[in-house]
Amino acid sequence: MRRGIAWATVVGSWALVAGMVFAQPPFGGKPGERGGPPGGPFGPPRIPVMTALDANGDGELSADEIAKAPEALKKLDKDGDGKLSREELRPQFGPGFGPRGPGDGPGPAGKPGAGRGGAGGPGGRVAASLESSPQPKDDAEKKLLQVIDDINRKQGRMLNVPAQDGRMLRLLAEAVGAKTVVEIGTSNGISGIWMGMALRKTGGKLITHEIDPQRAALARENFAAAGIADRVTIVEGDAHETVARLKGPIDVVFIDADKEGYVDYLNKLLPLVRPGGLILAHNINPRMADATYVKAITTNPDLETLFFTEAGGLSITLKKR
Repeated sequence: MRRGIAWATVVGSWALVAGMVFAQPPFGGKPGERGGPPGGPFGPPRIPVMTALDANGDGELSADEIAKAPEALKKLDKDGDGKLSREELRPQFGPGFGPRGPGDGPGPAGKPGAGRGGAGGPGGRVAASLESSPQPKDDAEKKLLQVIDDINRKQGRMLNVPAQDGRMLRLLAEAVGAKTVVEIGTSNGISGIWMGMALRKTGGKLITHEIDPQRAALARENFAAAGIADRVTIVEGDAHETVARLKGPIDVVFIDADKEGYVDYLNKLLPLVRPGGLILAHNINPRMADATYVKAITTNPDLETLFFTEAGGLSITLKKR
C-alpha cells in the first residue's frame, strides 16, 4: 500500500511539473510550434517523465497511462539501479532519423528555416501556427466524427491514435484509393473508424487484428455504432501468427501494436503490399520507435519513408513501383 502511495506521489508530482513546463511557450513560441532551438526535427526538448507516461503522445494522461506509470517509469532507469538520476531525468531534444534536408535547419539566431514555415514568407512575415479541424463533407462523415468523440469521452483514449494521426490515416487511405487495409492493433476501433471514413468512399474493407478479446468486443460495438461494421473484419489472436492467413494485394498496412514486433510484421506483410501501397507505423518518435524497424524502412531501396512527427508520430513508407 505504501509503495502504491509512493508511486502515485511521484507520478502526480512529475506530471504537475511536466504540465507546467509544457504549458510555457517554449523558446518564445506557442506549445507545439517548431520555433525552438537546434536539436533535431522533433521540436522542443522532451521531458523524459512526461513522455514516458504519455504513451500515445497526445499530451494527456489517460487512466490507462496512469495505471501503467510504474512500469513506464522503470524504463527510464537505464542503469538498472532502481533510481532515476539527474541525467536520466534531464530534458532531451529528440534526435532525427536521418540528415536534414534543405530548409530543415534553424535560421539566423535560432529561428526556423524557411522549409519549416518560419520567417521567409511574403514580405518577411512570420507564419502563424498552422492548424485545422475536420470539416465533414456529409451527414455520414459528421456521424463518424461524432462517434469518435463519444467513444473517447465514454471509454477513454485506451492508447488510441490522437486525432491528428487519425486524420492522416484517413487522408492516406483515401488518397491511394485503398481497397484493402490491414491493421495490426485494433484497440477499441478508433483508428479503424478514421480509416473507415476513407473506405466509405473507396469501397474498400478493413481487416484488423487484435489480441485482447475485450478490446475486440468493444471495437465491434464501436464499428457498429459508426455504421461501418460491414466493411470491417476483426481477427482475434496473436497477429504475429494470424497475419500468415492474409493474401494480397494489400493497399495500406497500419501497425500499432508491440513495438519490438514491428520488424516481424513488416517482413511478413511487405510481400503482400502492392507496388504503390503504403506501410504506416504508429508511435515512431524518438522515445518509442524501434531502431531496427526504423533502419529497415530507411535503408531498403525498394522503400521510400517519411516521418510525420505531429501527435504520436507516424512513419509513412511507400513500396516503390
